[in-house]
Parts: sequence; C-alpha cells; structure tokens
Amino acid sequence: MIEATDFRNAMSSLTTAVNVITTQGPSGCHGFTASAVCSVTDTPPTLLVCMNQASRSHAHFIENKILSVNVLGAQHEPISNTFASKLCSEERFKQGAWTKLVTGAPILEDALVSFDCEIEQIQRVGTHSVFICRVVAIKQSEHEESLVYFKRGYHQIGRAGQVEFA
Repeated sequence: MIEATDFRNAMSSLTTAVNVITTQGPSGCHGFTASAVCSVTDTPPTLLVCMNQASRSHAHFIENKILSVNVLGAQHEPISNTFASKLCSEERFKQGAWTKLVTGAPILEDALVSFDCEIEQIQRVGTHSVFICRVVAIKQSEHEESLVYFKRGYHQIGRAGQVEFA
C-alpha cells in the first residue's frame, strides 16, 4: 500500500499551473488556491477542479454551483499566497482587480486566462470533491509568463528571458 506522504512527495515532481478558484452566489463570495485543475474535453468545453472537502469554503462552492478558474501569471505569487492563507474571503478579494463574465463568479482581470464555469457534476473521492465544470465563457490576457508549482515551490515559465535563434 502506498503511504499518503510517499504519494505527496512523488506528486511534488508534477509541475502544475497555479490557479485561484472563485465563486459567488447565494452563499457569498469565496476563493482558494489550487493546482488540481485540468481539461476534460473540448466538446463541450469542460474542466475538472478538485477541492478538499475540509476546506471552509467547500459548502459555498456546492451551494453556488458556479466557479471560475483564474490561471495565475508570474506576477501573481502574492495573490496565490493570499488565497491559500487563513484570511477571510473579504480580505482575500482585496488583492487584485476583479470583474465578472457570464456566471458572476469573480474573474481576476489580469489572469493569464480565466474560465467561467457552471458546476455540472460533483464526485466525492477520498478527501476531495471533483467538480466537473462546463465552461461558459473565457477571458485571455496578453501576459506570457505563467506561475507554476514544482517541488513545493513557485517557479515562473514563459517567454521572458528566452533567447530567439535566427
């Protein structure tokens, strides 16, 4: 049997994008930092988002039934840390500039890309809920550097500093 610590140590070698997942609705405005996000299919456009069931905002995402995935750029490390902290939701949203698209879930104005989604299915797996989310709107920016998480630390990847070869 694989121990949870061994699994977490192995997963630290999986480079992932850093995202802030947000919701707004009858249950209020909430958000958290996540790396467990991936594409499911492009027909229809669908994302998978995983969230710990012990999270204080878990019930709010289920009640609101919408979310946005805000893919963070290199400049967003402070926002990632804020949404991963113990600060209340109101304090978290004081960081960054926010707008809305179709569902009303908060969209980070300068995110690399934001996916505005309706939660269509929820599957409980161990300690987490897997949200299957239909993408209803997309907003992309011109930024070209991404914030990623690898070996338990932030890194930046993208075009800045790349050398062009003729």
